[in-house]
Amino acid sequence: MMMGKFVKQSNTGLKVLQRTLHQQVVAKVPQNNPREMSLSSWTAQHISDFSSKQLSDRVTYRSKRMILDILGVGLIGSTTTFSRDMQHFAEVTDRISNHEPAIIWGTNNRRTGPAMAAYINGSNCHSMDFDDTWHPATHPSSPILPALLALADFLPERYKPSLQDILVAFNCGVQIQGILLRCSSQSKNIPNRLHPPAIVGVMGSAAASAKLLGLSPKKCLHTLAIAASFAGAPMANAGTLTKPLHAGKSARSGLEAALLADKGIEGNENILDMESGFGAFYPDYDPQTLLDEVRVSENLILHNQDIAIKSYPCHLGMHWAIDASLQVRKQVSEIYGELDVNFVRSVEIFAPKSKYINRPIPNTEHEARHSFQFTAGSALIEGMVSPDTFKFHDIVQERKDLYTLLRKTSIINPDNNKPCFDTMYVDVIVTLKNGEKFSAQCKEPYGHWRRPMKDQDLKNKFLANSSLLPVFNQAKIIKLVSKMSATHTSSELSNLLST
Repeated sequence: MMMGKFVKQSNTGLKVLQRTLHQQVVAKVPQNNPREMSLSSWTAQHISDFSSKQLSDRVTYRSKRMILDILGVGLIGSTTTFSRDMQHFAEVTDRISNHEPAIIWGTNNRRTGPAMAAYINGSNCHSMDFDDTWHPATHPSSPILPALLALADFLPERYKPSLQDILVAFNCGVQIQGILLRCSSQSKNIPNRLHPPAIVGVMGSAAASAKLLGLSPKKCLHTLAIAASFAGAPMANAGTLTKPLHAGKSARSGLEAALLADKGIEGNENILDMESGFGAFYPDYDPQTLLDEVRVSENLILHNQDIAIKSYPCHLGMHWAIDASLQVRKQVSEIYGELDVNFVRSVEIFAPKSKYINRPIPNTEHEARHSFQFTAGSALIEGMVSPDTFKFHDIVQERKDLYTLLRKTSIINPDNNKPCFDTMYVDVIVTLKNGEKFSAQCKEPYGHWRRPMKDQDLKNKFLANSSLLPVFNQAKIIKLVSKMSATHTSSELSNLLST
């Protein structure tokens, strides 16, 4: 699709600026030997050239699963108090009505501007920490798809993208995130300073938006430069209501970066090559090694790295503890029936050292989603972890058994257990008052890229998360996403996201 500079602002509102390809006279990034190109120029050219030809069967299959999953996650996120607060924020700072272009998922056709829709929907996608996770660590889908669908809603009818266009742009955004995540050895570990969706997420959203708009290589380059100035968020806000905003602001900022670049706003053309550019986010940033890698195989990242689809609505690290705890619970129940917390002497969790997911007695649902102790204890007592697990106001009064168990729970951090989603493990050991011990280890939870979620289970997750929609809408969404074809427009999908 070639739609750069497709609209302009005037006193009478938005008007379509018709422009044919021969009128699109813009400077291009030099098409010379790729070995002479900088990482910035190579990446911009890669975004502009990205097409369906680069989508292998494996990539197409994987990304359709990601899209279906994130739609469901965003829809259940729309039912939260957090989402209602976001919509109220939009009402007082923007415009919401049935006449605005971009739909707010999970509402009765409430619409707003594309930037605000990307912000709300992207935030909803991360509101329960139920969205997919990659290695090196980030949440790849929540900053991208909300931006693409909001931008598609905004485009004039003659420029409406097909679902295949959405699929291509989505994978372009995933690809750019994957490339940039390899810029640093630190990025491979669970983060402790900056939240990756707010760093590479905004770059992925920007790349995907630029691709959907059909921007030239030069404008793709400036899109990345602008997006880099919108990037970054501290991990200190993990476990708070602010964390979901990281995904939403990346969706919004990436979309806005592409529109600003299309209007002629420019940034540093070496943004990905400079220590004071994208390198500001990573002390060991190494653009030259990264450039050498992508020169050898530009599709290596996209084709060879799978995605973790979450089984539980909480930080991915918790999934190791949950699956190990469920195994322990099964062992105990086979002998004693239900686990009696008063008969438990201790619970030991052997897990990687990471301060922000070591929360002995969380005070809020968002802290609980980042607590090894809470999630392991809930699995031991209830035999499951679901969205309802995190609904509480006062854990002492409302979850007395869990509170009793939490006071007996400790975390041990083995030196050989690094905070890395690709190599970490979690052991859970329950010791009863009679001295009996029950233990289990999890090296890769269900849904991990080495243990992928089955298609039917992913579909069931979507159906549960999207239960606020009419059954017809759910079935139609599944069918459209299974094809993501050139014969269906983006509107056919986005219109189904309304209740």
